[in-house]
Amino acid sequence: MVTGVGGQPAMFNAKLLLVGPSESGKTVLANFLSDATEAIGGDYSPTQGVRILEFECPNVNAGGKNVGCEVELWDCSGDQKFETCWPALMKDSNGVIIVFNVEVPSHLKEIETFYSYFVQQQRLHDSQCLLIAHHKPSSATGRGRPGLAQQLNKLSLIHSNLEEDPEQVRTAFRQYLGTVVSTLSESRDKEEMSIIT
Repeated sequence: MVTGVGGQPAMFNAKLLLVGPSESGKTVLANFLSDATEAIGGDYSPTQGVRILEFECPNVNAGGKNVGCEVELWDCSGDQKFETCWPALMKDSNGVIIVFNVEVPSHLKEIETFYSYFVQQQRLHDSQCLLIAHHKPSSATGRGRPGLAQQLNKLSLIHSNLEEDPEQVRTAFRQYLGTVVSTLSESRDKEEMSIIT
């Protein structure tokens, strides 16, 4: 176990961006993952710019070690009118979750733009990116792999349906968070070694 001050488990800080087309379910997922609300349904209200949700995830499995993580989940608007804000949102981010609605065919093309801008241009590793094919309540769409662009096919993909299997979504998020924290831990270790040598 990685230890911090006073023998307590090391605490990592992770800034994760939740991006994707408008009306894909980002805010519902952000609220669910951060335990901000119990209600899953409700009227659609588009996010204006960004919402930042902060929460702790204790005992995240990062490379076989249990560590704590303070998460900043940035629920970013999918509206293109906020594109000029994207560089500020991306600053110091550690991971990107791209959400899309599998029932909207245009979303498959739009997520290519989000991947290019938020993952490739930041030079994040593909392991720091998670695709979520979000199913709205009573969705009839199947759970196969959607027809994604070639560069997106190598990313981890989960299907989310918060009515049918919410814990599967939470478990997949924690696994993804563990991967991000492992990357942070490796970076921290390299930085400490460079200071020592």
